[in-house]
Amino acid sequence: MHLLLLGTAGCHLCEQAEEIIQECLGNDYQQVIEMIDIAEQENWQAQYAIRIPVLYHPASQKELAWPFEPANVRAFIGSL
Repeated sequence: MHLLLLGTAGCHLCEQAEEIIQECLGNDYQQVIEMIDIAEQENWQAQYAIRIPVLYHPASQKELAWPFEPANVRAFIGSL
């Protein structure tokens, strides 16, 4: 499984989201999550600027937008 965490540098909500996702994935975190800074990609900025952080599954194009808790992350991953 490959997931993207869409955010930007210095975003405290993105840091909170990362902690929640890391809690849910444990040791698999580094292998599953790819951090994407939307500031570096114009198309991501336009689509996600006011919605970050967003957990995104590229293969299904499903998203989990903030705010979320561990139960939401587990349910999202379970639905993939």
